[in-house]
Amino acid sequence: MAKWGEGDPRWIVEERPDAANPNNWHWTEKNASPWSRERIKDLLDGLKVETEEGCCQISEVSKIEGEACANNRKGKLIFFYEWEVTAEWSGFLNSDPKTKYKGKLEVPNLSDENDASELDVSVTVTSTKDDAHKVKEIMWLKGSELVKEQLGKYIKDLKTEFSQGMILPTKNQGNDNAANDNTVKPVETQNKTVKKEVKKTINQPILKAVQAAGLGVKIPTKILTMTEQFQCSPADLYRALTVQDMVQAFTREALSVFEVKKGGRFVLFNGNVSGEFTDLVPGEKISMRWRRNDWPKDHYSDVKMEISLKLNQTELKLTQTGVPASHFDSTKDGWSQYYWFGIKHTFGYDPKLF
Repeated sequence: MAKWGEGDPRWIVEERPDAANPNNWHWTEKNASPWSRERIKDLLDGLKVETEEGCCQISEVSKIEGEACANNRKGKLIFFYEWEVTAEWSGFLNSDPKTKYKGKLEVPNLSDENDASELDVSVTVTSTKDDAHKVKEIMWLKGSELVKEQLGKYIKDLKTEFSQGMILPTKNQGNDNAANDNTVKPVETQNKTVKKEVKKTINQPILKAVQAAGLGVKIPTKILTMTEQFQCSPADLYRALTVQDMVQAFTREALSVFEVKKGGRFVLFNGNVSGEFTDLVPGEKISMRWRRNDWPKDHYSDVKMEISLKLNQTELKLTQTGVPASHFDSTKDGWSQYYWFGIKHTFGYDPKLF
């Protein structure tokens, strides 16, 4: 092992309190997705727009899809985030406050590629009446600016919250100051510039090898959505996905790790799939951190299954964020073949049979 003052300083193990990440050279990453969803929802939910003509208010943030993470590379903080946000709103004119109109607001490009002022905010209204369009104008003209301001706060808060502990103290920083130095201000340079700099500073042969292994770099991901119909009740489908004996039936294997509780772990299909449950609402919703063993090391996706009764069938809507782009098609095929097909034909839940 190299001694202090000898060799390439990027790889020297320093006299540090935790002996981790010398010189902050290695790429470290924090998952900011769960925190981001809650923060965006808090900032937009109930947002009110008032003018002399009328009033509008966001009644529900109905969709927040995407991902976010914070990275430290060579002592620089780099933030990646990409979100699609949809909200429901209602409003009225002051001249007729009893008549309310409803609509939808969408932000498709909340990402590190855009400043808050550059965000696209689209506003629609369900009614075709002239007054409805007047209310829509209030939401579009003033409401969109307020939405941009709130999402600008999210970007600022993201950088503040996830700067904590990302830059580790070095040899020149005494242990007495380590606690204070763990909290740093994020790099003010625009992410676009920082990304280019990172590409330049990493030795290219090393970078290619690291990328091939899927380690230490931001990997391209996609969002997978699927909708399936089952000939059973929502409660039956929920049990098929959470009761160990039923899961063993459609996976055709004995499960040694299957803990149906928040934070409970699971391992399926002979170790090819693993993760943990993050939220469980009987008969309605299952949320998980989920990965396949052929994905890049330690990379997880977020899976949400929403179960509801539609006419005489049960509908399952799956939303999976963070799917590696190179594994997108095979992941989609895997859900169809090993989950949906297995459940329908094991328990007779296939609508085509009726």
